[in-house]
Amino acid sequence: MADQQAKEFEVKVGGAGKEVLRSSGQADAASGEAARYDPWVIEAKWQKRWEEERVFETEADPSKPKYYVLEMLPYPSGTMHMGHMRNYAIGDVVARVKRMRGFNVLHPMGWDAFGLPAENAAIKNNTHPRTWTNNNIAEFQRTLRRFGFSYDWRREISTCEPEYYRWNQWFFLRMLERGLAYRKKSRVNWCPKCCTVLANEQVIKGYCWRHEDTLVEVREIEQWFLKTTAYAEQLIDDLKLLEGQWPDRVITMQRNWIGKSEGARVKFAVADVAGAGEIEVFTTRIDTIYGATAIILAAGHPLVAKLLEGSPTRAEAEIRLGKMRLASVKAEDLETAEKVGFFTGRHAVNPFSGERIPIWVGNFVLMEYGTGAIMAVPAHDERDLEFCRKYGLPVRVVVQPAHGEPLSGETMQAAFTEHEVGKLVNSGVYDGLSVDDAIIAMSAHAMEKGFGQRETTYRLKDWGISRQRYWGTPIPVVYCAKDGIVAVPDKDLPVILPADVPLTGEGGSPLAATPEFVNTTCPKCGGLARRETDTMDTFVDSSWYFYRYCDPHNDQAPFDSAKIGYWFPIDQYIGGITHAILHLLYSRFWCKVMRDLGLVTHSEPIARLFTQGMVLKGGVAMSKSKGNVVGAIDMAEKYGADTGRLYMLFANQPEKDLEWSEDSIEGAWRFVNKVYRLVERHAAGLHEVVARTASDLAAASEKERRLLRKTHDTLRRVTHDFDARWHFNSAIALIMELHNEIHGAEPLEQGVRPEVRKEVLELLTLMLAPMTPHLAEELWEMLGHTGGLWTVAWPLFNAELAKEDEVEIVVQVNGRVRGKLVVATGLSEAGVVSKALADPAVAGHVGAKRVVKQIVVPDKLVNLVVK
Repeated sequence: MADQQAKEFEVKVGGAGKEVLRSSGQADAASGEAARYDPWVIEAKWQKRWEEERVFETEADPSKPKYYVLEMLPYPSGTMHMGHMRNYAIGDVVARVKRMRGFNVLHPMGWDAFGLPAENAAIKNNTHPRTWTNNNIAEFQRTLRRFGFSYDWRREISTCEPEYYRWNQWFFLRMLERGLAYRKKSRVNWCPKCCTVLANEQVIKGYCWRHEDTLVEVREIEQWFLKTTAYAEQLIDDLKLLEGQWPDRVITMQRNWIGKSEGARVKFAVADVAGAGEIEVFTTRIDTIYGATAIILAAGHPLVAKLLEGSPTRAEAEIRLGKMRLASVKAEDLETAEKVGFFTGRHAVNPFSGERIPIWVGNFVLMEYGTGAIMAVPAHDERDLEFCRKYGLPVRVVVQPAHGEPLSGETMQAAFTEHEVGKLVNSGVYDGLSVDDAIIAMSAHAMEKGFGQRETTYRLKDWGISRQRYWGTPIPVVYCAKDGIVAVPDKDLPVILPADVPLTGEGGSPLAATPEFVNTTCPKCGGLARRETDTMDTFVDSSWYFYRYCDPHNDQAPFDSAKIGYWFPIDQYIGGITHAILHLLYSRFWCKVMRDLGLVTHSEPIARLFTQGMVLKGGVAMSKSKGNVVGAIDMAEKYGADTGRLYMLFANQPEKDLEWSEDSIEGAWRFVNKVYRLVERHAAGLHEVVARTASDLAAASEKERRLLRKTHDTLRRVTHDFDARWHFNSAIALIMELHNEIHGAEPLEQGVRPEVRKEVLELLTLMLAPMTPHLAEELWEMLGHTGGLWTVAWPLFNAELAKEDEVEIVVQVNGRVRGKLVVATGLSEAGVVSKALADPAVAGHVGAKRVVKQIVVPDKLVNLVVK
């Protein structure tokens, strides 16, 4: 891949061989010309100008069309590498193009600054998380400024500052008032090394995502939750608003994560244990209930302990239970994980057939989904079939396909799940019904008899936000012996995270070991009270941060709703596919809560989403932990920021991964040098010249005609790449081809008037401006302009000039392709037919036959109908 990228650069740029970078003024080995391009001076110069002129600062202005473009805010850890730079470069191109197209552009930046990694790094380095975080922020900001990204830095936010997390607490209290925030005891994933709760997504094959050597434990503790399930229906329904604007893959991932299922909840009575009651299962296929050959419970099901009482194999079963609970299986791993289970020695009664079926415990049944119990129907569910085959449980077919050989439970190798073409068998009075009719009839019977009811369930669970660590937003409640859980009043916000806290990484929340923080008074009765010592999940910080950018210094509210009304929704959000579920789902939830609080009027915060590809080195995504990063500052110091930007945008389409190549970035370096020298050679003589297209091409020289056509055709195609499809790589390739055309026409002074020369060089400069902005500003100034490019609109191409001189025409005979012709653009119908008949390949298929009809699509196709 790297070799191919290098070759592509050589083809576009010209020349060959690896070039070692030199300081400004040394000779270029390939051309022998002075390499006077000095990005280190040029880039500092224009960044200073942009700052002095406040070019990228913006305010809401209803008289102008707005465009809010945003890259996902970074977590400031260590130093930035070129893998980070890619999405910022993409966003910056979009922001600059939109400004040139007349939009009022909001393009802000901030820091996702709370979190466990900062706390762990601070412990490791014997420093405070705030110090460690702020030092990293300073380094990140230095890097982003060095690359010249067009951010409005006045709007910078950091989520670890009280001015920001005060509003996390304010939102929490509003949700608490509405029953959307609540506390309950729940089973959680616990990392004994992190000493905190992990989300299911942070458990990888039973191990902590941060510590591959640390098995995750399952504990039951008191936790704070946000009721995301209250919005489950809206979250899934509103995905249709995003279709065509978000990647299909992301929409599918969210739809599956929310996991809406319509079915029935059915009760199976426990047969062997007095007082054990009933086991409830949720099923989308009640039509298969006669095929249930076992009930399987999750290891954490509350009935398991009761079922094992008095069992002669209880001791052995407890050992197995312990192992299952320790090696928890994530929902997304259920398909591939080995199915493990054991028989409890007890039975349940099928409410339809009256049959006694065994009760098992299985590792692939999860307590957090459904009811924590399933009916195993192995003939019609693949996971059930795998489990039942392993343990010798019966396989009973109760739905036969409408066509083909009948299925046999003894011999079938795969479950039959195509219910749309099935008929019921072995199902009593329901035999012969279609699956859909059986579901209706059997659900009605279960409801009539009182052992079942129709139900809609969601895979989505409420969001557990409690974290037993220090570096996060304090949860604003206190516990009073008299008044119970009491909210901290708004006037007492923010609850400040104390600075002097012992950090060891062990023993639960560090705040709990800080008496000055814990001990307080009750806002209701004034008596002694204890503060909550859990902090909020950092996904809270990132769920609404893009609203704060619109009003970052507001100390009376999270934001001014009028400003939000102007800027939202976000027109373009850019970030990695890794955030497809949690961050984006929580952001959508938060938006709907804010809408219901009357703070916003929209239901979705992000109009368009783009997920960029990864930057790889050695076939693996750049990562400090993998030891394969290429430092962003290092690249800027070696090649200049514009060279780094150009390479990142050229190496592949932005949605695809790219493999880092040092050879290819040197190709980008050679290209920017050649463009600089090209303009420099001609600029001095063009200062007083006004660029003007020769309107009468007939009067233009052949050289002028060729240059103008190439330039305007390039502008047309680059404009399309920017506006319609984001193929920045192909846009750069087109600009490289234009450069080669201009360079090949040297000396330009011969046969090209000054006004044409200036137009061609100006358009070349303007097309480069979004991608290599420092270079473009310098070239624009060289060409005699005193105002910066921030005052210049995106150029319009001349449609007449942008037409190709020649086009390729497909020639058909009786509808079949028989040849291709290259003809002058706009050639008449008669001329096209004449040339087609004169082509030997076509003439061979026409022969002595008569042309009875000719169909011509101008500049595209001719079809000769012959007899």
